[in-house]
Amino acid sequence: MAKSSSPISAVAERYAGSLYELAAQANAVVKVEKDLGRFEALLAGSPELSRMIKSPVFSSDEQFRAIEKIADKAGITGLVGNFLRVVAKNRRLFAVPGMIQAFREIAAEQRGEVAAEVTSAHALTAAQQTELKAALKSVAGKDVSITASVDPSLLGGLVVRIGSRQIDTSLKTKLNSLKLALKEVG
Repeated sequence: MAKSSSPISAVAERYAGSLYELAAQANAVVKVEKDLGRFEALLAGSPELSRMIKSPVFSSDEQFRAIEKIADKAGITGLVGNFLRVVAKNRRLFAVPGMIQAFREIAAEQRGEVAAEVTSAHALTAAQQTELKAALKSVAGKDVSITASVDPSLLGGLVVRIGSRQIDTSLKTKLNSLKLALKEVG
């Protein structure tokens, strides 16, 4: 994993590295990944939760109590539940999305995989994901783990990020390029 100069990225990488070590010792890397994915889905589905983890207005105790209740209600226990509580107590909730991404990258690297973020205009079917994994494996030379997300504004196509490389085949980008080319001509 490439080290970033961003202070938030550095915090995220340190916490993710520590969580990975604990998960590996407990032989629970897969469970931790699933629990982190569930928390990430909660974040994506709740603007209030997202605001709470990013806002400095909430005290450490308020964030801790909120995370404790959310984790308990969502059934996020064990390592991830404790991890989220520690992160809240240390006032590092703002970096949780980066921690989740960094954990995925570390876990994929340890499995000999490369992590790919795939954004599509519509949800990919299982068959499409399998085909995409095969295509990306031929490009990357390693097994590929995909984190898929949906962005309807792409209109069609995909945006694939593997490490520092980005492949953008979205209609939105193609239309913007065409628009720019037409402005230059006219």
